Amino acid sequence: MPSADRTWNDALSDCAREPIHTPGAIQPYGVLLVLDPLTLLVRECAVSQPIALRQYGDPLMQHVENALGGVIGPFVHRLRHIAPGGTLHLGAVHLDGLGRHQLLAHRSDDDLLIELEAPVAGQPGSLEELYPAIRELMLAIEGAATVEDLCQLAAAHIRRIAGFDRTLVYQFDAGWNGTVVAEDGNGILPSYLDLRFPESDIPAQARALYLHNRVRLIADCDYTPVPLVRAGHHRQAPPTDLSLSTLRSVSPVHLQYMRNMGTAASMSVSLIHEGQLWGLVSCHSAQPRRLPYHVRTACEFMGQILSLQIALKQRARAVEERVGRRSLLVKLLGRMAGDEDFMAALRRDPDSLLSLTGAQGAAIVHRNDCVRLGQCPGNPEVLALAQWLATAHVGEEMYFTDHLTAAWPPAEQFSDVASGVIAVSISQLHDSYLMWFRPEVVRTVRWGGDPRKSAGGSDALSPRHSFEAWKETVQQRSLPWNEADCDAALEMRNAIVDIVLRKAEEMAELNEQLMRSNKELEAFSYSISHDLRAPFRHIVGYSELLGSSAGERLNETERRFLDTIVDSAKSAGTLVDDLLSFSQMGRSTLGRARIDMAAMVEDVRKMLEFEYHGRDVQWQIGDLPQVEADPTMMRLVWQNLLSNAVKFTRERMHAVIAVAHERSASEDVFTVRDNGCGFDMRYVDKLFGVFQRLHHVEEFEGTGIGLANVRRIIGRHGGRTWAEGEPGKGATLHFTLPLHSGDVQ
Repeated sequence: MPSADRTWNDALSDCAREPIHTPGAIQPYGVLLVLDPLTLLVRECAVSQPIALRQYGDPLMQHVENALGGVIGPFVHRLRHIAPGGTLHLGAVHLDGLGRHQLLAHRSDDDLLIELEAPVAGQPGSLEELYPAIRELMLAIEGAATVEDLCQLAAAHIRRIAGFDRTLVYQFDAGWNGTVVAEDGNGILPSYLDLRFPESDIPAQARALYLHNRVRLIADCDYTPVPLVRAGHHRQAPPTDLSLSTLRSVSPVHLQYMRNMGTAASMSVSLIHEGQLWGLVSCHSAQPRRLPYHVRTACEFMGQILSLQIALKQRARAVEERVGRRSLLVKLLGRMAGDEDFMAALRRDPDSLLSLTGAQGAAIVHRNDCVRLGQCPGNPEVLALAQWLATAHVGEEMYFTDHLTAAWPPAEQFSDVASGVIAVSISQLHDSYLMWFRPEVVRTVRWGGDPRKSAGGSDALSPRHSFEAWKETVQQRSLPWNEADCDAALEMRNAIVDIVLRKAEEMAELNEQLMRSNKELEAFSYSISHDLRAPFRHIVGYSELLGSSAGERLNETERRFLDTIVDSAKSAGTLVDDLLSFSQMGRSTLGRARIDMAAMVEDVRKMLEFEYHGRDVQWQIGDLPQVEADPTMMRLVWQNLLSNAVKFTRERMHAVIAVAHERSASEDVFTVRDNGCGFDMRYVDKLFGVFQRLHHVEEFEGTGIGLANVRRIIGRHGGRTWAEGEPGKGATLHFTLPLHSGDVQ
């Protein structure tokens, strides 16, 4: 036992480590014999009535057939066949002057335990007398709708059979704290309904004993233990394990606990679900109270019925809940399957997405895009959370918690909307997550005593003196996620991954088909344009020869017809040449070299002087850098952009053409601006298309391929193209080139 000056926590720690399965004593209500399982010699005994020793002598070192007047002899054969861990009720035996004792045998790993339990006056004489009460419970629980209803029925029926003042049904949570979920009493003891008791009240080793021994009776908290007496040769052996014994003495701390509760007697019946301790039926009485074996057996049987019914109800509730979740999942899958963008599909049905896990908020982070639904943190916080998940939980398909702040302190700033989170990874390549959020539940919990209490002095020797409701406020926690929530989240994750992968495969196949088609079209256009060049040149040449040879014989109309033929053939030839150039842009290999853009622009400008000869054209050319690009292709870009600027400003008395450059952190941006005829921005999407013209050919000549060539060339270099314009005020065309390691900042 801890000393008087130790703290409350020290006392609880000692209690948790106390070897309660080897107390070395029994409660004073019978006889315990500890036998050698091979020889059946008695090597330890505890006899609560001295008269038994006077009448039958000391049983130590006697064969069990001879001990206690030979009353156990008829059962020796059955004793030899008890398997380790087994318990057997052998019936009742009569001890002269002490009455009929119930005879039980238990086999532990090292010992054979024989218990003779003293009779209890005034109690029912057999299990048959209790059967009507058991049958009544079985009929009543068939109509119970919920687990809580089941527990309430069991509390009432077990109290009626056992005759205690108060019966509680006590359920453990995931942290082994216990909550009183049902209660029946006569008013003598205070109500504990809805109270919660901390895990330390029933430490791990005590819970383990409840699995081995499903009924435990403490008839009087003020009893005097009867010690086990050992034979001389056995005194140095390890303490005897009494886990299976019904007479086993209990911890002095627990007896003090009972006195502080105001209960003189208690009985506990274990409720087991799938091999785990689900809870207890706990009975209390203000006065000492013993129950005979068959009454305790009836209570144990009722506890088993309750355990089975709880399991059935929970299973039915789980199935019903999963069916509902599956219905929501199917609905969401239908939306995603019919939409190219799964994020957009989920955004259109936020209620179903939130109901899938019982959340109040959700967010989808995919390729740096963030979609938020319901109550959830802001975009920066969600993206930061995704980054933390990608770093701290690499490779995990799912992460969930109801106390996010404990794992990731920055979550404190938004705990009001996201104290709990389930996050599932939805991409194997990107840091993409689907997250569900639950807000903080500042819940008041009624504790039976302060679980954090610290005390010194003699108070440290007892669990607590005050059992009044103590309120603890639990902050920065959400309602916990259950198994159905997590399973639904994982199913959703798998569905999204399947859909995204399937669409990616479809896109890859489509891209492959498009690439084949593009190559075929390029080859076709190259072949056609190459083959058409010669015929058009022949038309121009022979038309000019015809005009020369006919000379004065042609009248004005015939001369106009011939000129039209020549002009049309030349225009068609130019179109074929441009088409051939366009097809070559997709087939030729980039030959990158260091280019002085200033020198190239000046060279192109001089080449265009013939086109604007005699006009007032003001050139404003800024500082241009050196870049890495294909020289031939880049020259074609400048020829198209500058010749367009010259062409579309010829209606201006004073034309202004400006060439400028800016450098960002990742690319060079080039601009060609003019004050020409401009264009309507409603048609800007057509500007870079093949054969797309924004002006009549009668106004401005051209084939409509030049800017398409510019876009293709810049695209092959990894850059971008766009334009701005206004009718009558000019146009501005931009293109970019990505920076390379050799570019000077």
